[in-house]
Amino acid sequence: MNKKEGFKSGFVSIIGRPNVGKSTLLNRIVGQKVAIMSDVPQTTRNKIQGVVTSDDSQIVFIDTPGIHKPQTRLNDFMLKSAYSTFNEVDLVLFMVNAAEKRGAGDNFILEKLKNLRTPKFLIINKIDQVKPEELLKIIMDYTSDNEFNEVVPISAIQGNNVDEMMITIKKYMPEGPQFYPDDQVTDHPEYFVVSEFIREKILQLTKEEVPHSVAVVVESMKRNEDDKVHVHATIIVDRVSQKGIIIGKGGKMLKEIGVRARRDIEAMLGDKIYLELWVKVQKDWRDKQSYLQDYGYRQKDYD
Repeated sequence: MNKKEGFKSGFVSIIGRPNVGKSTLLNRIVGQKVAIMSDVPQTTRNKIQGVVTSDDSQIVFIDTPGIHKPQTRLNDFMLKSAYSTFNEVDLVLFMVNAAEKRGAGDNFILEKLKNLRTPKFLIINKIDQVKPEELLKIIMDYTSDNEFNEVVPISAIQGNNVDEMMITIKKYMPEGPQFYPDDQVTDHPEYFVVSEFIREKILQLTKEEVPHSVAVVVESMKRNEDDKVHVHATIIVDRVSQKGIIIGKGGKMLKEIGVRARRDIEAMLGDKIYLELWVKVQKDWRDKQSYLQDYGYRQKDYD
């Protein structure tokens, strides 16, 4: 790790209830896709790190799973994952949706943040969807009974005020070393990011038909004789009916998932891809610890 004179580096956690735009913001500030985006809540399952490096700083952003009430062991894992970042970062960004009223989920998070010593910002997203006078009311609503070091209204999708937010974040970062090389934008191994791209397409194409009972495991990534990277991945669902939906009539849905995922994977790897997808039924996998570990959700990472 290199230490430059006056160089700032630190870790920033992005938290908020499901679907407020955390992954959209992460992709915006990193400048490319590292987190999957879907209008299905609870899309992010693991802590995804996006790395932003400039001449005088390196800021590592952690996009946590949306905080919600746990119903299965997987949900419980996701919550522990989100909470575990609170005390290991230099700054917490609490993100809310300007277009939705403050709800029980927001209050639940605010309660968790009450005694936190780490500096915290209130990030009000989707300001493009509200009038300026409404924005003032939203700020008053959140700050009247909660303390924040900064309040930053933004539009993650349009980029409004995001550069200004980054300048403010940098002020809160301590001096430190450069943790990652200049061109590295995420710390996740390629297998993980590839599996997330495939899962994103499943969520986008199947909507409510296949909810969160889907996992993707990349079994292998090897260069073949045609000089393409052969990616072999298994899609895991917990019901036979879901397998049928993902495969689709005459294999049409599975083919479309593959076509869309391949585009993203090729863009990330800068290489030609041959993507082979299989679908497997594993009943109640979300409630079985051994399956969770097999599919990449390791408890020891979050204890």
